[in-house]
Amino acid sequence: MPPRPTAALIVLLAAQPLAAQAPPMPTADEAAAAAASITREDVRLRIGVIAHDSMRGRATPSPGLDATARWMADEMRRVGLLPGGDEGGFIQRYAIETVALDVQAGGEGLVAGRDLLPTYPPYLPADLGVEAGVVVVSGSAGAAGGLRGADVEGRVVIVAAPSTSDASRDRATLQLVQALLALEPAALLVATDAGDGGWRAAAEGYADRRWPRVGDAPGLPVFNVRDRSLARALPDAVDLEALRAARGGAVTVRALPGRSLRLGPTLRVVEGATAPNVVGILPGSDPALRDQHIVFSAHMDHVGVGAPDATGDSIFNGADDDASGTATVVELAEAFASLEPRPRRSIIFLGVSGEEEGLWGSDYFARHAPVPTEAIVANINIDMIGRNWPDTIVAIGREHSDLGATLDRVNADHPELGLAVIDDPWPEESFYTRSDHFNFARRGVPVLFFFSGTHEDYHRPSDEVELIDAEKTARIGRLLFWLGLEVANAPAPPRWDPESYRRIVQGAGG
Repeated sequence: MPPRPTAALIVLLAAQPLAAQAPPMPTADEAAAAAASITREDVRLRIGVIAHDSMRGRATPSPGLDATARWMADEMRRVGLLPGGDEGGFIQRYAIETVALDVQAGGEGLVAGRDLLPTYPPYLPADLGVEAGVVVVSGSAGAAGGLRGADVEGRVVIVAAPSTSDASRDRATLQLVQALLALEPAALLVATDAGDGGWRAAAEGYADRRWPRVGDAPGLPVFNVRDRSLARALPDAVDLEALRAARGGAVTVRALPGRSLRLGPTLRVVEGATAPNVVGILPGSDPALRDQHIVFSAHMDHVGVGAPDATGDSIFNGADDDASGTATVVELAEAFASLEPRPRRSIIFLGVSGEEEGLWGSDYFARHAPVPTEAIVANINIDMIGRNWPDTIVAIGREHSDLGATLDRVNADHPELGLAVIDDPWPEESFYTRSDHFNFARRGVPVLFFFSGTHEDYHRPSDEVELIDAEKTARIGRLLFWLGLEVANAPAPPRWDPESYRRIVQGAGG
């Protein structure tokens, strides 16, 4: 225990300038007025702009998406945010290269087409050639102990999928792959016992397909590999049927001394493009806390134009997915910018693209944010909040940090909102990994994901503005305002649950 301060020291501390003290905060009436500025009329108007037919479904990349980004940037400029994008502007652009996989029938080692097919083609690294030692992994990523301490860095890792030609469809395999990728293997091979017909059809499809490769994203060298190809390359070394039988048990990791594998697929760049994120910053008012940042995020993009429905409509407007979230981020930016004094911590308002393609924009932002990752203390992500129950919102991820307790307290303090906040009722859908907050969570940022669930108009031309519950959306926006204000002004930043941090951030299974 430190000694009690002397009387002289107490006098000295009292004489310190006011700049060293916490700045004043808005009065309750001022904060209530800012929250009340989030109205159903404004929400509906903004969703109508984003989901208008002229935006042509906001595919990534597309002129309609660029127009949406310019509109969002103009709104951020209008309310007085500082730009956080490229070259002093609000828009941050990332490169998308369209690439083709060279499918080969022969060659040394394991080659694309004959032996290998990409499991996650949008994330293939630029250099696919690998030659490294081999590790065999069996069991489940969710089993006790997980992959903690597994030495797979720089190795070719082999796991076995159930009987399917596309291992990415198997949730258990996906969880194991995600856990292993956090340990930085040289490549990961998911063995499949697909027959000749299915494999040949898939290989022919890959020969004609094109995929985007996003900016400078680190590649995920994950491939499906045929059982017979592994047997040829590693004779008598891997019992794949035993691996499949052990899929539900504890994880085991076994190196194959003296064995190595050579992988030889190559990519060709077909064309290049760029896509936008939009970044606006409201600086905090407290010199001691303004270097800490909260991020409100939503995705601007949708799926573009497709086959006409029964009414002849071919534009997928995405009013709920995710014009509802994007409009709410703009509403929040306007509400927070109206406060005087400003919140103690800084707030970043973020619109991302490429979510529908694989969380591209949020991944790029997380690696190229205007502030260091460790300076981001929370992410509040908003995706599809305009439909389904009129008085209920799902908060995914609240069990993983004390943001959940903060949310419960804030909601209890504002019964006028009439909202019930519930946990994820669809854990089997893995929504925690399927929206932009996940790119913050896996980098150690506490997150909450606000979501109202899918519906019959999900990814259809019928996801129209007329079906949005703007009153509900505005009330959720006001709840997020009060939550953000609480987090921004709290003495301490949010804290992870230790077990969740170990499992999600450190990739140690669990």
